[in-house]
Amino acid sequence: MSTGETVRMPLFTDGGAELLEWMRHMRDEQPLWQDERGHYFVFRYADVQEVFSDPARFSSNIGRLMPVFGEEKLSANLPWQDPPDHRKLRQLVSQAFTPKTVAAMRPRIGEIVAELLAAAPDDSFDFVEYLAYPLPVIVIAELLGISPADRAFFRACADRLLGIRADDSESDEAAAKAIADATKELDEYLVAEVRRRRSAGSSGDVLGALAAAELDGERLTDLQVATFAALLLNTGHITTTLMLGNTLLCLADAPEAEARIRADRSLVPAALEEVVRWRPPFPRALRIATEELELAGGVVPANGIVMPSILSANHDERQFREPERFDIDRDPNRHVGFGHGIHFCLGAPLARLETEIALNGLLDAFGELRATDDAVFHDSEFYGVKKLTVSARRS
Repeated sequence: MSTGETVRMPLFTDGGAELLEWMRHMRDEQPLWQDERGHYFVFRYADVQEVFSDPARFSSNIGRLMPVFGEEKLSANLPWQDPPDHRKLRQLVSQAFTPKTVAAMRPRIGEIVAELLAAAPDDSFDFVEYLAYPLPVIVIAELLGISPADRAFFRACADRLLGIRADDSESDEAAAKAIADATKELDEYLVAEVRRRRSAGSSGDVLGALAAAELDGERLTDLQVATFAALLLNTGHITTTLMLGNTLLCLADAPEAEARIRADRSLVPAALEEVVRWRPPFPRALRIATEELELAGGVVPANGIVMPSILSANHDERQFREPERFDIDRDPNRHVGFGHGIHFCLGAPLARLETEIALNGLLDAFGELRATDDAVFHDSEFYGVKKLTVSARRS
């Protein structure tokens, strides 16, 4: 194992090429690596799976690093819970955010996609601006029962989160404060919405269902409901925005795959799984070692922060045949792009559905669609584009 004094992780600014090559080297030579902030990264698929599969040794309770949020808010943040609290909270929120709820959105998502594409210029446009960004925020807002007039507010809230960059020299406490500051206004807005739902009674939307959900006679508090709604809005929005942009990038890298998908739309679901393997929106996760333990041929101390690299695991030659090739026929494709184990992404079905409908809508609307070379990428916290110009010809 080496420290960050001699090795530095590349950023995504070139689209990830340098970082992927660096990770290939790390998988071979330094499968456990400590960066300048003292965080322990693991790069191999098997080691990432080990971290995700063992919540007793690798805790998700990172709230201990973020006391700025307060206990009530932390207690409702599903990704930061360990068993048994995680199981209880997931059961509670699953009463409101169900597979049936997601599936019922299919016709409406199709309408939104058609409306957004109809408003796009005919020859060249920023794909993020016209589709990838607005689509998921509209869908999530409608699921929650939020007024369309407030979409601009939600976008501003998501922009603040997307703009946070955990610089290597920044402390964990400073990063937590930046997140708290970025989400404070949204929390206040959603708490007011929850109180309105409870005053008015049943509302028929996810926010109202969350406010009414019970488990063992217990309900979430107003802030807890707002916290979960904010999680849906932010992670659901950001995940789908990045996944949509990454889909176009992958098809630009593999034009033969696009031609096959145009001819046979039944290939779309498998192609999207390969997108999530190749370009996972969230490139890494965070866990805390509950004891001193051996991992990836080294030792992590108790309370050490462990960063399993989702991106590296998805490109591990030990798990995937020809991992640097975008292969829509890959089977099996056991990527960890949406996580693994008890913390498998709750919003994954919605992200998959939105991206499937959006991709089909794009292929229907445009006989030719090509990503240009001026993409602007997020640099470190997210794997995806801020801007992606496409040249297009309508069908």
